[in-house]
Amino acid sequence: MRTVTFLPSYRKIDVARGTTILDAAQRAGLNLNVVCGGQGKCGKCVVYIQSGKTEFDKEKYGRFFTPAELANGACLACATLVQGDLQVMVPESTLIQEQKILVEGEDNPIDFRPSVRKYFVELHPPTLSDPSPDLSRLLWGIQKSGGPEAEKMYVPLEVLRVIPAILRHSDWKVTATIGLVPGGYRLIDLQENDTSGRVYGAAVDLGSTTVVVYLWNLVTGKVAGVASNYNKQIGCGEDILARVNYARKNGLTRLQALAAESINSAITSACNTAGIDRDDIYEVVVSGNTVMTHMLLGIDPAYMIAEPYVPVVRRALSVAASRIGIACNPNGGVFAFPAVSDFIGGDIIADILACGMADREEISLLIDIGTNFEVVLGNQEWMFSCAGAAGPALEGGEVLFGMRANPGAIEKITIDYATLAPKFTTINNVKPRGICGSGLIDLLAELLKACVIDRMGRINTDIDNPRIRITGHFPEYVIAWAKETDIGKDLVITENDIKNLIMSKASVHAACVTLMKEAGISRHEISTIYFAGAFGNYLDKKNAITIGLIPEIEIGQIRNLGNGAVVGSNIALVNRRVRKQLDEIAHKIGYIELNAETAFMDEYTSSSFLPHTDLDLFPGVQKMLETCRIRRG
Repeated sequence: MRTVTFLPSYRKIDVARGTTILDAAQRAGLNLNVVCGGQGKCGKCVVYIQSGKTEFDKEKYGRFFTPAELANGACLACATLVQGDLQVMVPESTLIQEQKILVEGEDNPIDFRPSVRKYFVELHPPTLSDPSPDLSRLLWGIQKSGGPEAEKMYVPLEVLRVIPAILRHSDWKVTATIGLVPGGYRLIDLQENDTSGRVYGAAVDLGSTTVVVYLWNLVTGKVAGVASNYNKQIGCGEDILARVNYARKNGLTRLQALAAESINSAITSACNTAGIDRDDIYEVVVSGNTVMTHMLLGIDPAYMIAEPYVPVVRRALSVAASRIGIACNPNGGVFAFPAVSDFIGGDIIADILACGMADREEISLLIDIGTNFEVVLGNQEWMFSCAGAAGPALEGGEVLFGMRANPGAIEKITIDYATLAPKFTTINNVKPRGICGSGLIDLLAELLKACVIDRMGRINTDIDNPRIRITGHFPEYVIAWAKETDIGKDLVITENDIKNLIMSKASVHAACVTLMKEAGISRHEISTIYFAGAFGNYLDKKNAITIGLIPEIEIGQIRNLGNGAVVGSNIALVNRRVRKQLDEIAHKIGYIELNAETAFMDEYTSSSFLPHTDLDLFPGVQKMLETCRIRRG
């Protein structure tokens, strides 16, 4: 075994020779920024070897570093093998930092019909003339207080065992918690005296990167608290594929525990802020992608990443919270959204619920973009869906200075078309360290409008401007000079970065067009395009059309859902009636496997231009580009 010491924290871990530094760091509890899932493509997991022997291919990965950095021991944690005892310096920029987490969604009225209620009952104690059993006495008392019929209430053994003691200790004044569950009503809890005002539920968006929790008062119908944090599974792999592979190596138990722990941390934070006891939470509603839901429930997700890509279950599920380690009332329940396929999961069903597209005659297009993207097209009669790899470029991966929405990330940018000088804003208004997805969309559109790049994404090196130069293998545009940044080097976007961005946006647009052709409609028949998720919430709608990320429609027809997944979870938590619709929505959606569609590849090729090979599909952009060229000339 070899001992690896991570600085400046001095965390130590013993690992076998040949282990990657990334694996060692994760075992030591360090969450490194590995956008590409440890494939050596993003160059984000930079560490510095202070002492010891390693194996690192500088020829293959040296492009991520300057000669000076390599001389100082710089390497990629995912591509460096431990050969002896090591001391490794981990820069703060390499660790996953506080992210701009989207916790809000559209603020629409929600019909309040919770599935959990409390009933305060005062009972007469048994006598020789009235010797009815404690359970019968309690259930009849609940019915008389406005609860369900006694015969329709189920009482689990763990509650039945405590009934006699609680009844007598409270002088026959108790509060019963009743939940509407599949098959009928369930006596969830019995408490002494009147606690009928303390009924809470939690709505959860279980994302692969972040977890968001809304805590609801199920008596008043008001939000009591909101909290968010990272999904702690990140330490087992940045992306879904990496985590499924981790699960296949006997890691499913750990992944399940980390998912529960992530939810519990957010629930605890929300409870602490609101001054609420977690035992007063009786229901938790969770939306997440299909893999995340499987992992939370401890169900093997391995068969979803190999042909024919089959999940174990697609229907909505209910399970006792205690069985999966969720920190609420021990007898509380967890409701998990249904899925459509391996890639169209409960989070997308929640998005559909949030925007209401399944209830309207008008045709809507729903787009959720992350490392992967999901697209749904349809209305109350029919729906088509598809999913694919947007590539990490739109989230800042495979872009030299791309990064997540962390402090220091450029999130908005414009360019002076005369001087080509940029003007930008960063998250937390600090010196720039990189550029996140919304900033990349802005930059691509601005470079096109400034005629710095052509429609194929090639940089015009004939322009006489210090910001346009050739360094190394690719032409590049300088966004910020070294003295203006927090990283001590020029912050640039290269022609190769632009190529990766175009490939990513082409995938999304081609997916939209593929669904439109499947449905036999044109862009003119789309009434609304909804963007769900953090990426869509912060991007500039006009710039999204300019680069051809989405079909061109009127800007006023494009709406940001915000965190649609948590909005959908909120609706399902406080309105029990909509849960009956969720499986119906899921079964209504036809899933199109893009890999099997030859039309998709044709559309992808056509979309691999800015905005598209056919400018007739983007008349507004065509007019704008003509104006830009006249101005530039």
